[in-house]
Amino acid sequence: MSGHTVVESLGAFRGMVSSSFVPLEITRERERRGAPFSASMASIDTDGIAFTEIAARPHVVHRTTASIADGGSGFYKVSLMLSGCGHLVQDGREIVIQAGDLAIYDTSRPYTLEFDDAFKTLIVMFPKDRLDLPPALTDQLIAAPLADEHPGLLPIVSSYLSQFPSQLAPLPEGVRAKLAHTSLDLLGTLFADVLDASPGQRDPHQLLLQRICGYIDEHLGSPELSPGSIAAAHYISKRHLHVLFRTADTTVSSWIRDRRLERSRADLRDPALADRTVAAIAMKWGFGDAAHFSRVFKATYGVSPREFRVA
Repeated sequence: MSGHTVVESLGAFRGMVSSSFVPLEITRERERRGAPFSASMASIDTDGIAFTEIAARPHVVHRTTASIADGGSGFYKVSLMLSGCGHLVQDGREIVIQAGDLAIYDTSRPYTLEFDDAFKTLIVMFPKDRLDLPPALTDQLIAAPLADEHPGLLPIVSSYLSQFPSQLAPLPEGVRAKLAHTSLDLLGTLFADVLDASPGQRDPHQLLLQRICGYIDEHLGSPELSPGSIAAAHYISKRHLHVLFRTADTTVSSWIRDRRLERSRADLRDPALADRTVAAIAMKWGFGDAAHFSRVFKATYGVSPREFRVA
């Protein structure tokens, strides 16, 4: 938790934002010269998911190739506009973000955010692999009008997120982490629903990949889950299955392993499951060999499952 900070200069704000998120370039192109600048920021970070509320005077944010080279790739940022209006440009797409709107963008590629007037926004930043959707699918939503595709679900997700970070601060870390994971689950549900809403405009291979990823999530706990069983369930060849995942820059086995690890990791953090053994959690998510699970977990997260649970 980094608390609440107020600054009254663009330089101080630039340093505060870059240290809290990723390296960024910030200018005041959109406001007349000599006008006073002020901004405030409140943030909380739990289990690698950062929630940051920013209120500021007009400015422009650039994520350039130079700032990308300085670090911070591999994250998605989701902005919930609380008041005011913003303009997001990434991957050749442009979107106006108004109060109540959500927008997603990627720190691995250049983007621009413009704010012509005073505004308040909540930004959720998290590693790209924490979503249940492959980047190849999520990237279709970059700078996309999410409200146009699912006006019913968006207010539910926005209402939940708008309570952060202030409501998380007084809670125990384990509870905060669980609520943070729920926020990513809600975002994943919204993104999947938006993708489902316009199937006629999408590549049928991408639609099939999305269905397969949903199938994998539903059967993660089954030791029978394999490329063969997945291919059979979708009436395609294993070769076709492997090609689909190759286009998403991953493999079937890697995707299954990563989803199982993420589910296991969440259970190890859950205070309600403190009496469940590491081996039982591993088995629940399809790891038949506890020793193998421990090795893979440590190779991925840098600590053993037991060390992670204690920490």
